[in-house]
Amino acid sequence: MQKIFFSLLLLAIVCGPTAAQDEQSFSAQANLVKVPTLIRDAGGLAVLGLHAQDFIIEDDGVAQTVHLDEAVESEPVSLMIAVQCGGRAKREGGRIEGLASMLDPVLTNPANEAAVLFFDSKLNLARDFTNNSDQIENDLKTLPPGDGGAAILDAVGYAARLLMRRDPGRKLVLLLISETRDHGSKFTKLDTALTLIDANNISVYALPFSPYISKQLDDVRGTNKDEWSSVVNILGTMQDVHQAMRKNIPKTLTQLTGGEYELFATRNAFEDNLINFANHLHARYELSFEPKNPHPGLHQIKVHLRNPGKDVFTLYRTTYLFEKVGEQ
Repeated sequence: MQKIFFSLLLLAIVCGPTAAQDEQSFSAQANLVKVPTLIRDAGGLAVLGLHAQDFIIEDDGVAQTVHLDEAVESEPVSLMIAVQCGGRAKREGGRIEGLASMLDPVLTNPANEAAVLFFDSKLNLARDFTNNSDQIENDLKTLPPGDGGAAILDAVGYAARLLMRRDPGRKLVLLLISETRDHGSKFTKLDTALTLIDANNISVYALPFSPYISKQLDDVRGTNKDEWSSVVNILGTMQDVHQAMRKNIPKTLTQLTGGEYELFATRNAFEDNLINFANHLHARYELSFEPKNPHPGLHQIKVHLRNPGKDVFTLYRTTYLFEKVGEQ
């Protein structure tokens, strides 16, 4: 009996010459290749009401039989809210202070549950899963102080492990609010985080901020005068630019798993993105297909509509790696 394993090839999402060094892969045993898919119109609104026959999935250019799990539309939500409190996150307090109120439509649904994780170089589970919306909203009103770290991968790995323990029949969602670059993760590698997300069908919505862009905007606004100096810190500025060009962990996580990524620099943008998050919770189509006699190696996935409208945008998982591990 053959054992078949599918894995995503991690195409490194980076700027600069380090791309070849960052390529990784991860594997998970499966019967189907899952392709969570979101269709958005030109205004960013989710396109609803589609069926399996409306989609075409191609595996290396070959059309596949599309399966659609429609039962997930009514599933209650288990939401892990992971918020960075270390590094320059303290400067984002004014821009993300509407987090609790903007999530109110999700949190007040008695069928849903949520947990709150704050992180810097360490992890702090401020609230385990509960359907008490008042407790969650109170936790989110004040960002706790943090050190200089941003252990994004450790936070994602921990959050995914908590989500995978929830009761079956729940929609598992990770809302990640952090900067773009990991600082100080010690226990979770990128391939491990992606394996946990993919194997447990966790939807990831990332709302990141760029510390470099944020600082430049605050300089213009004059809201960070305590950071000003009469001496121009050329070395520090160059380091900021270099870090901004390094691998974007939230973008990698969302692009390779079919999640959503929305960079914000203002409070209005952050709140608009949260509204989209709430609207898209049950808008993703849980598509899948079973490849027949696939060749070993990297496979490219393409998803499109049979009758696409104008200016529709499709988010979906784009690759998997087939490996025939052995026979028994």
